[in-house]
Amino acid sequence: MKNYKTPSTLILLTLLVGITGCIGNETDPSTGTGEASLTALENKSPPTLGLELIATGLTAPVQYISSDDGRMFAVDQTGMVEVFDEDGRMQEGPFMDLRDRMVDLSPGYDERGLLGMAFHPDFVKNGRVFVFYSVPLRSGAPEGYSCTNRLSLFTVSEDDPDAVDMSRERVIFQIDKPQMNHNGGAITFGPDGYLYLPLGDGGGANDQGPGHSEGGNAQDTSSLFGKILRIDVDSAADGYAIPLDNPFINDSAYLPEIWILGLRNPYGIAFDSQGRLFVADAGQNLWEEVDLVEKGGNYGWNIREGTHCFDPESPNDSPASCPEVGAKGEPLIDPIIEYDHDNHTVVVGGYLYEGQDLTDLVGSYLFADWSSNFDQGDGRLYLARQEASDEGLWKAEEISIAGRPDGRIGEFIRAFGRDGEGEIYLLTSEVLGPSGDSGKIYKLVRAEEQAPA
Repeated sequence: MKNYKTPSTLILLTLLVGITGCIGNETDPSTGTGEASLTALENKSPPTLGLELIATGLTAPVQYISSDDGRMFAVDQTGMVEVFDEDGRMQEGPFMDLRDRMVDLSPGYDERGLLGMAFHPDFVKNGRVFVFYSVPLRSGAPEGYSCTNRLSLFTVSEDDPDAVDMSRERVIFQIDKPQMNHNGGAITFGPDGYLYLPLGDGGGANDQGPGHSEGGNAQDTSSLFGKILRIDVDSAADGYAIPLDNPFINDSAYLPEIWILGLRNPYGIAFDSQGRLFVADAGQNLWEEVDLVEKGGNYGWNIREGTHCFDPESPNDSPASCPEVGAKGEPLIDPIIEYDHDNHTVVVGGYLYEGQDLTDLVGSYLFADWSSNFDQGDGRLYLARQEASDEGLWKAEEISIAGRPDGRIGEFIRAFGRDGEGEIYLLTSEVLGPSGDSGKIYKLVRAEEQAPA
């Protein structure tokens, strides 16, 4: 049963001064070596924060987003979308239910499902909603592939503003996935009105194997895998159009949808108010990273993992040298945040904090580690900030949850959410796979906002 809880359950947090190494891979856990690149913020007084429990009873929440009309929407990997009214109450009946259209998910662990949802910039007027989700392999797909990932348009019901018309689905884009993992994550519209669609490298490990190009999909400019696509969903009666200012629209060596390339599994992308795009890219065996996007940029996978050289034939060892440019001679761009796999698994992308409630966090990028292991949830929260003296990697702190073992939440951190005021939410569950009802949504708040017991 899904539940709404009033803002009375708060968990105090404090920010740790130091930080240890981090994060591992989704399919081939291994122990990283070397020193983590996260370093403590200089001359900062860590604030005290709280977590306000917003909702329980979800399964595997992957987004909590605003429609800019006062409502919030919880997107679940299982195919369900729930709507919360202006007072934070979960409404009866789902906003959307895609379960009967999706590929069957493995309850123990799966990366397929409802991957992301985005409201059209004029949603309040046109009621258009876009979803990216996994369906059974379409006719003509390569034999042995895992699923087809589909971008579709739905429209809000004329009879019920809290539900979409499920009878009217317009398929915008489809791509056949070789393996179950590395599907990317949440889709989003940019301030330019175009849709940004993150795609992983096709799955498996090391960007190799069936369905992967020689040298890897992420570096293959004739493949859409391992890229972020930028498309115009308004200019074509069916499908989509290519924005005329896309970086490779006039270069036949590249597919014109490509905005950036060289990604392994971009799990969490978000714009800030300046129009900057942050991308968390899940690593293989040794390093996790967060990238700040430059138009047409190549972020290195699978030539590099983070700032380190990568050899797909020996993924547990960083080679002493590797190419400094991609196949077309373009420079490889380093991340703004990276950290290793010492007791961690996967980076989870968040948001640059630009709200008004937590003034000490303004200008900080909030992100997380999914868990230290696959057996039990042990996610960790972080913030990172660019210091005035920084020319490379941003400095960061771990956020510790008081009253929990080791100061950590003790749950798998699946994603972040953001409301219309710029406040940030944390999405968690207690189990590894998309099963059960342990999914929760928390809001980051000030400790003094805690309601009396």
